[in-house]
Amino acid sequence: MHPETPKIVAVRPHDDYTLTLTFAGGERRLFDLKPYLRSEVFRALRDLELFRKVAVVYGSLQWPGERDLAYDMLYRKSTPLPAEVA
Repeated sequence: MHPETPKIVAVRPHDDYTLTLTFAGGERRLFDLKPYLRSEVFRALRDLELFRKVAVVYGSLQWPGERDLAYDMLYRKSTPLPAEVA
């Protein structure tokens, strides 16, 4: 049995179309949206102003126009970030 995937509690967009995701429990991961920008659904997010309007909704990510990504997929497809040095 797999442990439950944590939900996203915070997101920070970057100008290179990556997202820093903070999951419940404090784990930070980096997700690269660039490969998804080729799809018709996410093509509009090439506009950085629109891309930056990402929001956490019910533990997943959502942009205007009902574009969304599920937290479990984001967790699986993202890479862990090292803990910040104090």
